[in-house]
Amino acid sequence: MFHEKLKALNEQFKEVERKLSDSSVMNNQEEYRELTKQHAYLMPLAEKYKEYSKLLSDIEGAEELKKSDDDEIREMAQAEYNELLDLKEKTDAEIKVLLLPPDPNDDKNIIVEIRAGTGGDEAALFVGDLFRMYTRFAERNGWKFEVIDSNPTGLGGYKEVIFEVNGNKVWRYMKFERGAHRVQRVPETEASGRVHTSAVTVAVLPEAEEVDVEIKMDDLRIDTYRASGAGGQHVNKTDSAIRITHLPTGLVVACQDERSQIKNRAKAFKVLRAKLYEQKIVEQEKQLSNERKQQVGTGDRSEKIRTYNFPQNRITDHRIGYSVYNITEVMDGDLTELVNKLIEADTEAKLN
Repeated sequence: MFHEKLKALNEQFKEVERKLSDSSVMNNQEEYRELTKQHAYLMPLAEKYKEYSKLLSDIEGAEELKKSDDDEIREMAQAEYNELLDLKEKTDAEIKVLLLPPDPNDDKNIIVEIRAGTGGDEAALFVGDLFRMYTRFAERNGWKFEVIDSNPTGLGGYKEVIFEVNGNKVWRYMKFERGAHRVQRVPETEASGRVHTSAVTVAVLPEAEEVDVEIKMDDLRIDTYRASGAGGQHVNKTDSAIRITHLPTGLVVACQDERSQIKNRAKAFKVLRAKLYEQKIVEQEKQLSNERKQQVGTGDRSEKIRTYNFPQNRITDHRIGYSVYNITEVMDGDLTELVNKLIEADTEAKLN
């Protein structure tokens, strides 16, 4: 079954390689980009086809040797045949994963929004903690990040913070952070030592290209206003802050972190495009969930996905029922174990 499918994909891979070497295709940016995505998906399958063909040939050879009149050769052939069947079972499992259609957003950069929910000042402080956790995780992976907009509080937290992360496979490793994060700990301001429960919401948006989302200027209302908050002499001197309202959907985005109105406008458009793209993705995910088992997480910001229990040094991801007991390291950006478990669970859900 797998061999015929791999053979067809190997032929497709050759055709994609042929097209990529065509100068007319190289001059068509959109077609070239689509072909390079196909090439990246098909290349490991083409390599696996060669490996699998040899494996099937070896199994066939061992089967023939099992018919030998020589007892010693038959015994050796049987041992080799059993080993090859074990290897085939393992290879079949690898091929099933490789055949999964790739997430078209895996290579995209992202925009992250973290907002305080229930819990007042403690929730705002936890927004700051998660912001630090994600930016440390980005640094560990060699990704770059930049703040788009923020609304800091007086105690060192944030009512909200929006930032972009650029790097290799950012969406793949960050997409499961979407949802409500709950924290249980004793606030520094709590004299009695009572544990408080607070919550923040995290949205992770794949950065959209102009070809992904078309924005009509007639659908927008763009307002300028004076920036507020930290900013030295610049604050309240010029109308550099930008607010864009997308009239058909009611989406509103604002940016005031840059001194330049032009830069704020560009960042606000980037966030708006990502939000409109997210709406398209959510619709697609709803359609897919009707056709197959629900995958890890829905992307719904109200869905409680994780609890950070500081007194017990425990972080529990409720979607997969998995806990780690190294809260200090995780809050310092060591998210690798949790992220890998989520990717594994999502892959299993897609295979079933």
